[in-house]
Amino acid sequence: MDSTKNSSEMAINVSESRSGKGKAAAVAAAPAVVTATTKATPYKAGGWKRGVAIFDFILRLCAITAALAATTTMGTTDQTLPFFTQFFQFQASYDDFPAFSFFVIANAIASGYLVLSLPFSIVCIVRPHAAGAKLLLLIFDTVMVALTTAAAAAAAAIVYLAHSGNSSTNWLAICQQFTDFCQRVSSAVVASFIAAVFFLFLVVLSAVTLRKH
Repeated sequence: MDSTKNSSEMAINVSESRSGKGKAAAVAAAPAVVTATTKATPYKAGGWKRGVAIFDFILRLCAITAALAATTTMGTTDQTLPFFTQFFQFQASYDDFPAFSFFVIANAIASGYLVLSLPFSIVCIVRPHAAGAKLLLLIFDTVMVALTTAAAAAAAAIVYLAHSGNSSTNWLAICQQFTDFCQRVSSAVVASFIAAVFFLFLVVLSAVTLRKH
């Protein structure tokens, strides 16, 4: 009887020790699952924001191309008609129109800003959760939207008058003679509007990423 009782007590002790070890192993394994879950969430959020930051950088490169094209095209626009005398010469240049001069200055400012903003965009790629750089870019991008849109709209009004004229004020349609001049300034205005659209997309992207913070 004593040997039977001792064997049963040993069996109970072994089973209790095994069950205790099983519970300890289960408790020890539980935090590992929680830790893995908490680590996966920031990685996914950072990856999404890093993708948006890369797209932001690509848009800035496209905007630089459009703004520089608008600046150089308008700034080099000059046409002289072939029929002129010794005393009279018919010439059209962009600096003859204040709206075109403003257009060149505004797009040059936008081009310079875009070049300077590239390092901040790279910072947003490396550190997707950096809200300060995104807020700074959002503010200046909004200013550039207004600047490029105003310059393009003012130049577009002059281009329209150059193409159509205005009989009420006796403004002649000079594009009938200065065809190359009008084609170049029209192309510059289109490029500036494209740059303004890129700026608008940049503002939307920055606002969306900041809202997700």
